[in-house]
Amino acid sequence: MTETGTALVVDDTPSKRYVLASWLRRAGFTIIEAETGAEALTRVGSERVDVVILDVKLPDMSGFDVCERIKGLPEHAATPVVHVSAAAVNVVDRTHGLSRGADAYLVEPIDPDELLATVQAVLRYARARQRAERMASRLAKLARLADGLYTETDLRPLLRAAVVGTADIFGSPAMICTCPEDGPGFCAAVDGPGAEPRVVTWTGDGFAVGVGSRLAERPASDWPGVAWPGDAKVHTLGVRLRADRPAVYVVVPRQTTDDGEPVLTQVGQSIVAAIESARAYTQEHQLALTLQRSLLPPRLPAVPGYQVAVRYVPASDQAEIGGDFYELCRIDERVAVAVGDVAGHSLHAATIMAELRHATRAYLAEGHSPAAVLDRLNQLLLRLIPDEMATLCLLDLDPATGAARLANAGHPPPLLIDADGGRYLRDRTPLLGLPGTTARESPVTLNPGALLVLYTDGLIERRGRSLDEGLDALAAAAAHLDDDLETYCDRLLADVGPTEPDDDIAIVVLRRTH
Repeated sequence: MTETGTALVVDDTPSKRYVLASWLRRAGFTIIEAETGAEALTRVGSERVDVVILDVKLPDMSGFDVCERIKGLPEHAATPVVHVSAAAVNVVDRTHGLSRGADAYLVEPIDPDELLATVQAVLRYARARQRAERMASRLAKLARLADGLYTETDLRPLLRAAVVGTADIFGSPAMICTCPEDGPGFCAAVDGPGAEPRVVTWTGDGFAVGVGSRLAERPASDWPGVAWPGDAKVHTLGVRLRADRPAVYVVVPRQTTDDGEPVLTQVGQSIVAAIESARAYTQEHQLALTLQRSLLPPRLPAVPGYQVAVRYVPASDQAEIGGDFYELCRIDERVAVAVGDVAGHSLHAATIMAELRHATRAYLAEGHSPAAVLDRLNQLLLRLIPDEMATLCLLDLDPATGAARLANAGHPPPLLIDADGGRYLRDRTPLLGLPGTTARESPVTLNPGALLVLYTDGLIERRGRSLDEGLDALAAAAAHLDDDLETYCDRLLADVGPTEPDDDIAIVVLRRTH
């Protein structure tokens, strides 16, 4: 294999410099010349140099010093240096030159074939080292990029992070385009490492890609919107994981890729896998959310002498779906109110929630007391759905008298506000799903004007705040009673709940008016 490039010939003798440069020029090298060590260092610092042919004896400094300073520059640590000398020819000189960084040492008279073979050999080694170091650096950056992409669940931020990481990997402008299954396509572009990325609507159609990947060399004009460098050619990798999924296109300048484009291929595959993961998460999240909402009471029963308001707030798009639910139903002349939360955040948690809600209604319809309902739910979990746990607070109310029975299995305590002020009803037993536990219930009276707030822990729990602080915040916000319960619920969410919930929130507010 013949290696060529730009050679810097450093020698203070013009005739010798001319001969060396002529041999290299005939072999296809571009030549830069320098007479002194200082001039050589200036050339190396300002111009592209692939190999240095360096005389040992220079007028201002030794070639050994020049070599050592060249190798001390991070960007030129792998640049090969070949010492030549007619005077420093003994073993000690050659050993000294090689030990201070030279890649080869030739003594005069030099045969032109020997010079060219030596230069090409050190170039092959240097370029192999540079490719290996570049590959290692790019793969390390790719690993960090892939790790970060899997934390994104929305397409636009994911593409933004992907194009920034791709530009960093290749040290160049980059563009990533894809078309969602429904709606407009998106294209993320960045002009280079450290530049501000842009995500815009994409109306292009790329090129045909089967399942797998396909590399194409295209004019840069096919991918406008980026200041592409060099010869106006780009390498575009199209990747498709499944036939029913749209392709993703990763575009970088042609000169930045290596033979076979191994890193570009892995970048494209990592991006497509992250997009597929985000799509699967979104689909599961939407399915679970639809399931949750379909299982919540479609309408609230009218209870003479009482006002009722409820809220259900799903977790943000960045969080998994939870198993929160509420229930409010009339059974004969009584009213049952329940708020529960299944442990975990997933579609599975939402389905367990549905089973518990239906079982709660069934046990209430059979006429069981709140404690008996909780005991039966506990046995249901232990026998039919083992390894699952849930919390549930259940109130059985006689609306005519305001007398009620309350049973709480591990759920946050409901807040009662009446003429005596506000207080939490803290009597509770362990959560559902634990063997050997028996629920108990306590009497509660809702006098005219009394208000009861039942809720799930998503309302009061917040990162950086203790549970007691959350309970105190709820008590303070709930102390002010709005005339309209809908306004009251909105204010509780605004004053107590997190700005961007990472857990579902369910609230039931019941007030006796007379």
